[in-house]
Amino acid sequence: VFDLPSPPRRIEVYDNSHIQGAHAVGAMIVAGPEGFIKGQYRKFNMDAETVKGDDFGMMREMLTRRFTRLLKEHGDEQNDESSTAWPDLLLIDGGAGQLSAVKGVMAELGLHDLPVAGVAKGPDREAGREHFYVEGKPSFMLEGRDPVLYYIQRLRDEAHRFVIGSHRARRSK
Repeated sequence: VFDLPSPPRRIEVYDNSHIQGAHAVGAMIVAGPEGFIKGQYRKFNMDAETVKGDDFGMMREMLTRRFTRLLKEHGDEQNDESSTAWPDLLLIDGGAGQLSAVKGVMAELGLHDLPVAGVAKGPDREAGREHFYVEGKPSFMLEGRDPVLYYIQRLRDEAHRFVIGSHRARRSK
């Protein structure tokens, strides 16, 4: 679906949550061939003054923090086939705007070869009608019974569950 050279060994999925900009939290979940890798999930508490409810700004801040650190700690492994620190695919919860924000961060950091796709909920937020956004291609949908669609929905739902839980915890604190 995403024109990857081989099945991904590490998929990172990003989502964010806030209530009118308050208690903004971003989250990353990780999945591999064996399923979710919960020990590698990360949450990102956002500076409310910086993002002020700006979903694109939150996505930029989260990805900048994540990949600046990854470059610092594992930059020399970026093109190493055996490296498990670098993702083979980034899935972003959102559409063309979020994808553009992420691609901007990747360009600033010199990460041009990292596959990124945006997953936007369909009309009326109905499951099964997601639109996919990949740079250089028109948006597209998958067939309703496609197993890849089910897998991506599961990844997106897990990211959503994790970020909502992190947001609630931050809000109650």
